[in-house]
Amino acid sequence: MAENRAGEVLRMSAAAAQTPRVPGRAGDLWGGFAAMLVALPSSIAYGVAIYSVLGAEFVGHGVMAGILGAIAMGLFAPALGGAPRLISAPCAPAAAVLAALAAGLLAGSHSPGGAFTPEKIVVLLMLVALMAGALQLLYGVAGGGKLIKFIPYPVVAGYLSGVGVLIFLSQVPKFFGLSKGVNVWAGLADPAHWKWPGIIVGAVTILGMVAAPKITKAVPAAIIGLAGGLLAYFGLGLVHPELLHLEHNKLIIGPIGGSLGSLWSAFLEHWKAIGALHLDDFKHLLSPALTLSVLLSIDTLKTCVIVDAMTRSRHNSNRELIGQGVGNLASAVIGGMPGAGTMGATLVNVNSGGQTRLSGVLEGVFVLAAFLLFGNFIAWVPIAALAGILMVVAYRMFDWESFQLLKSRNTILDFLVILAVIITAVEFSLIAASGVGLALAILLFIREQIRGSVIRRKVYGSQISSKKNRLDLEKEILAVEGRHTVICELQGSLFFGTTDQLFTELEKDLKHCRFVILDMHRVQSVDFTAAHMLEQLQAMLKEHGGMMIFSSLPASLPTGQDLQAYFHQVGVMDATENVKLFDAADEALEWAEDRILEAAQATQTEGSERALELPEIDLLREFESDQTLSVLKTCVQERSVPVGQMIFKHGDTGDELFLIRRGVVRIQLPLEDGKHYNLAYFGRGNFFGEMAFLDRGTRSADAVAVTDTDLFVLSRAGFDATSRPHPLLGVKLFARLARALSVRLRHTDAELRALHES
Repeated sequence: MAENRAGEVLRMSAAAAQTPRVPGRAGDLWGGFAAMLVALPSSIAYGVAIYSVLGAEFVGHGVMAGILGAIAMGLFAPALGGAPRLISAPCAPAAAVLAALAAGLLAGSHSPGGAFTPEKIVVLLMLVALMAGALQLLYGVAGGGKLIKFIPYPVVAGYLSGVGVLIFLSQVPKFFGLSKGVNVWAGLADPAHWKWPGIIVGAVTILGMVAAPKITKAVPAAIIGLAGGLLAYFGLGLVHPELLHLEHNKLIIGPIGGSLGSLWSAFLEHWKAIGALHLDDFKHLLSPALTLSVLLSIDTLKTCVIVDAMTRSRHNSNRELIGQGVGNLASAVIGGMPGAGTMGATLVNVNSGGQTRLSGVLEGVFVLAAFLLFGNFIAWVPIAALAGILMVVAYRMFDWESFQLLKSRNTILDFLVILAVIITAVEFSLIAASGVGLALAILLFIREQIRGSVIRRKVYGSQISSKKNRLDLEKEILAVEGRHTVICELQGSLFFGTTDQLFTELEKDLKHCRFVILDMHRVQSVDFTAAHMLEQLQAMLKEHGGMMIFSSLPASLPTGQDLQAYFHQVGVMDATENVKLFDAADEALEWAEDRILEAAQATQTEGSERALELPEIDLLREFESDQTLSVLKTCVQERSVPVGQMIFKHGDTGDELFLIRRGVVRIQLPLEDGKHYNLAYFGRGNFFGEMAFLDRGTRSADAVAVTDTDLFVLSRAGFDATSRPHPLLGVKLFARLARALSVRLRHTDAELRALHES
């Protein structure tokens, strides 16, 4: 049932997981029977809660609606649903919504045919249930099962707590036996209006339900509470004989019938009345039907999630909504009240051995059998006992743990959302509360989006570098001039709620940065407000010759939006003179570095660079001073590699060290499906292949010439043979290699620290 609180549910779940279950069809049989013992009295209580609003003469009608709802929901919802073991029956949210609607219509609303009579309201309630079932069916077919589960918990908690408060308040007059027309507060203040036999019966019922879990878990608490109330009632009947009369006894349900003939008569009576309705009557029903459909869906899917955790299974939310919709349609057609997947009956079913959807169907069969066999005995059920059951249900529905949210400043808004929905439900209606809940759900979404920064990481070009390995002189230039490049990795949704945050973060960088790189690969959505803000950033950069650089623009966002096409459409990518686009952030950073180095005249333009000689290679610096370079020349070979050609492949054997005279070489890691991951770029004056040169193992990656490339190639075998008579050569080369590798590692450490701290 929805009335079980989270802590109690978890305790019951743990107990159910440890309880041996009856295997096979026998388990479904016992599970369905035990679930019926929980669902039937609750369904009767919910039906009475709705229709007693129309007058004491409609109490029997409410009993019939609750029973018919339990039968129809039990037979149809499990058979077509997507959650085995789930028990569907009339529930508290349905009772609260329909009781509030009935009270509102009875209070003075008017239709073209005059005031709504109780008989007409009965038909309207049936149509609301019919519409709610149709909406649930539509949700399931349209795939809305997953969307409903995304409604924020504070809104759901507020709904259910509001339902609990409404049910509790509606049952107080029945508990005290106040006569119709007596003001509730005036009646409570004057004991003369109280009916003490009813109070005693209700109190015993409440005590029975509260004490039941401490006495035994084999019998449902609702059964123990109801049994206690019946014993108390008939015990009082020994002192007050008038309580033992069935006719004109306002403390009990009274005659309702219990035969197939009575079911058929109720069915015909309802559908004949539909012909008297006017089109304007339906305008009163749309909002309640929508509210009811959402509440029933939430209640069902919440129960499904808990059953999944208990049984280590997984339900099909869309199929379950289809089953619930069909079940509620069937219930409405025969005059029953709507329902949902109820937690209490479901937990009892699982704990008793129910394993398949058959257990849910058998629960409906057992309700039908109980009605046909014991329908006449239901007439003796005290109304105060049902009120006591519902008051306990309402108390447990209220989310008392929500007060814990007041202990933290970060969760006060969540508490206020819950409180606002509850107050709206109690002071106005659940329909109004649904509108407030929807508005607050949007507010919570915006709050969460704003709370987390849209900038996942922001670093400067002086803190990190591209994968292209630079010479020491180039690194020195970039360490100083790199501060004019900022790289921002964006995340989440760029929309009207986060644009100011992004602008504030970048505003101070726009004044001194030449290059603003926005990495978009973690962006989920972009709206027009965000796009307009990006145009403003471009204009501000253009004023001092800056560039806006986009990288990793997703071809398809989760929303289905093509971001690159959208940017062209809204004009973000039109300002081509100061906007560039790259496939990856590293490519964008490399391009910005090249522009900085060109401006500092640290490199020559591509295609005109001169091939270096051995003395000009940075690794071999100082080799000329002691004649070791001339010795090294004897074991070095020259090689030219055209653009796009592979120099070596992953897994190749080889022991060569490569020194780049001219060109650029890419080191890449091969992946599945012919793809690769770029590890590093090496340019003129640098070296690569040192791992195989040092350990003589296989190549760990591919090396590809990005441009026409000239190389010096030094094999380990040739070097060893040459260095034996010249040990100083070996010492100097390995010392220079060690130093160069340590510089690379230190540079990598600095970049990792900058990325971690950004």
